[in-house]
Parts: sequence; structure tokens; C-alpha cells
Amino acid sequence: MDPLRPLTDRRLVIVTGKGGTGKTTVTAALALAASRAGLRVLAVEVGPDSELPGLLAPGTPDPGYEGVELGAGLRAMRIEPYRALGEYLGLQLGVRALADRVLRNRAFRQLLDAAPGWRELITLGKVWHLEQMQEPEGRPRFDLILVDAPATGHGLTFLDVPRVVVSAVRMGPLRRNAALVEAMVKDRDRTLLLPVALAEELPARETEELVRRARDEIGIAVDRVVVNALTPPPLPAGLEDLPRRLRGLGTQRLPGLPPPASMAACIEHLRARSALGTRYLREIRERCGLPVVALPALPAGVEGPSELAELAAVLAPAHGTRAR
Repeated sequence: MDPLRPLTDRRLVIVTGKGGTGKTTVTAALALAASRAGLRVLAVEVGPDSELPGLLAPGTPDPGYEGVELGAGLRAMRIEPYRALGEYLGLQLGVRALADRVLRNRAFRQLLDAAPGWRELITLGKVWHLEQMQEPEGRPRFDLILVDAPATGHGLTFLDVPRVVVSAVRMGPLRRNAALVEAMVKDRDRTLLLPVALAEELPARETEELVRRARDEIGIAVDRVVVNALTPPPLPAGLEDLPRRLRGLGTQRLPGLPPPASMAACIEHLRARSALGTRYLREIRERCGLPVVALPALPAGVEGPSELAELAAVLAPAHGTRAR
């Protein structure tokens, strides 16, 4: 299969998936790979909590709306909707102090809290603004922006709000800005949606639905699926009969090792998990009609840059990502 276009070639990659599939870890691994390749990277979180800095630079505090440098060419921030709205209103009104006064009004905030969609729209609007930022010499401020988006269901709503606003509002600055954001989302050359799944039944079904709706309803580019935490085969070629041989030892004890029957049971359990994962990997590829990029399950989990680097090598190898 021909190499996919490298993920780091895009200007904006939006990472989503069912909760618990590891989309934040994938975002962090891709940010690490891109920054080590010499790109200026911005990793953006849109939820109430901040997890990316703890993975990329353990010990770093919550970057907040202002953001924080995590290393050479790598910056993280968390978009807070009210802060982004105050910034937007300040630009529209021309007086930031007036915008802040409006946002402090209790009745106005109660009205906002009851209004659907504005958080998603203002958050994506901030992403658009970040994507448009330039250095004094005219080059983009960031080569790559990675967005750790909401989980699958909310993630689709998050991306679809600009289209809804453009359809509902006939004129004015709100419609103009929503149209700019919608154009960014649908620009297949600069923007990519990256679904993250697990090789399990429910994530496989939800990923199929995510890909279908992303294409048909939103029009955003999707060219691959990341399948995370895949269990590798526990035995190398030629040792397939090891469990049988271990059971043949009966009650013999090998120094420093568990009972042979226990080791045989563990191997068979891992082999069954690996086979099941391979089945769902194939199912995701066939259901979505897309290549998949398989990330291995790391025995000790992901705690920082050293583990992220193992995943980054698969997500963004030097010459593009080859799908299975």
C-alpha cells in the first residue's frame, strides 16, 4: 500500500474518538514527533482539564488560556470558552473593557449558559484565529496545530456547529466568522480528522459511525484510523506449542518462575487477546473503508516522553505512515 500523506504535513489535525481510547495520548505522541522533526507545534485542549503537559513535560502546570512552552518548538494551551468569547467581543466592539463588563453581567452569563452551540463555535473560532497567526516576516506562527477534541458524540457536534450557524444566520459578523471556521474545517488540504479507536466491539462500531458522519454531514477529511493499544502476539514464530510443552511439565517448578500451568494459561490469554484485536483491526478497516495505523499496547502504560516516543515512531515515521 502506498504511504499515506504524513500527518505532520497538515496545518490542523483534530483528534477524536470514544472516551478511553487514548486520543489525548495520541495527540501528545504526534505533538512530540512533529516538534522533534523541527516543526513549530501547538497542542490545544478544549476540555476543563489539562492532561497534555503532564505527558509531554511532566511537572508542568496547567497551561491555561495563555499557554506554556513545553520545549523547543512545542507549546500547549487550553481554550476556555469565556476567555475566547471575551477576546472575540473585544475585537468586535473595539473596546476590551466593555466586553469584559458584558461578560461579568450575571443575566448575560445565565443566557449564555442556556444557549446551545456557542462554546463549540467560539472554541473553533479561536482555533481558526491561532491557525491564521503569523510571525512578523509573514510565515505562520505554528506549522502544525493539534486539537485534542471532545469524545466521539460531542466531537461531531463540536465540528458541525459552524455549518449550522452559516445555515441559520443570513448576514452579519457572526455568519462571516462562522463561514471562515466552516471553510477551515472542510479544507481537505490543511485540516484532517484523526479518529482513535480500540480493537474492541463498541469502539469499532462507534468509529464506523464517526467516520460516516464526519464525511457525509460535516465534510471534513478523514484518511486513516488509529487503533490504539493493540496486544502483540505473545510468542515468536516457532514457539506456538509452548503452552502445550509447559503443561507437559506437570507440577515441576522452574526456579524463579510461576508454575508451568500458570505460565501456559497467561500465554493463551494473551494469544486470545491478540487474535481478537487482529479481528477488530480488520473489522475497523473494512467498516470504515480506510487504512488503519496500529499502535502497540505498552506494558507499563504511558507516563512521559520516553513512552510517547515509541508511539510517535509509528504515527509519524520519517517517510510517512504506512497503514496495515
